[in-house]
Amino acid sequence: MARADWPKAVLFDLDGTLIDSAPDLHAALNQTLESYGEPPFTLEAVTRMIGAGVPKLVERAYAALDKELDPATRDRIVDRFLKIYEPRSTELTTLCAGASEVTRSLKADGRKIGIVTNKPGHATKEILQHFGLFELMDIIIGGDAGPPTKPAPGLLLLACERLGLDPADVVFVGDSENDVGAGKAAKITVVAVIGGYTTLSPEELAPDAAVDSLADLPALFQTLR
Repeated sequence: MARADWPKAVLFDLDGTLIDSAPDLHAALNQTLESYGEPPFTLEAVTRMIGAGVPKLVERAYAALDKELDPATRDRIVDRFLKIYEPRSTELTTLCAGASEVTRSLKADGRKIGIVTNKPGHATKEILQHFGLFELMDIIIGGDAGPPTKPAPGLLLLACERLGLDPADVVFVGDSENDVGAGKAAKITVVAVIGGYTTLSPEELAPDAAVDSLADLPALFQTLR
C-alpha cells in the first residue's frame, strides 16, 4: 500500500526536463565554434549532443567535426563557451509544459524539491531565478558541485545527503539515459519524461516509470511505492 508521505523529495534534471534550453545551447555552441574557425551545427544535431555537461558537449561537437581535442584545449573551449552561454542562457530557453505548475504543487504538498543537473551551478541558479523557480528549491546541485557528473550517482547522493533523506525516500525526474543511469546507480526511483534530449525509446531508457508530461507525475506516486 502506498504511503501518502512518499516521496519525501522530488529531484529534477534541468535541461530537457524542466526547461528546453537547446536553442540557447545551440546558439552559444555555434558562436564558440565560429570563433575558432569551425562550421556551425543544426539545432537538431546540437540537441543530440546535450547531456553529461559542457565538456562532453564540446567533445561531441569536435568528434562530429572529426577533430581530436587534448584536455587543455577542451577546457579552454569550455571556458569560452560558458562566457558566451551564461549571459544569454534564457534568451531562447523556455519552460517545459507543466514545469511551474508541478513544482509549485509538489511544494504545496509539503514535499522537498530540488535540481540535480550536469549544468554548472551558477548558470542553473540564474535560469531558475529568471523563471521564478529559484525560491521553490530546497536544494540545487550543479555539475560543478564536486562529485562526477551523471550518469554517475554522486550528484544525486550528494543531494540526498544535504536533504537528510535516504535515497529510497526520493524520486528523480529526468529525460535521458544519463538521468536514468544516475538514478539507478543511486538506488533512487527514476521517472523519465518522454520527448527530452535523448534518441532512445522509453523501452531502451528503462526507467522505473515514464510520463508523457510533467503534469502526469503526481499521479504516479500511488503506484510507484
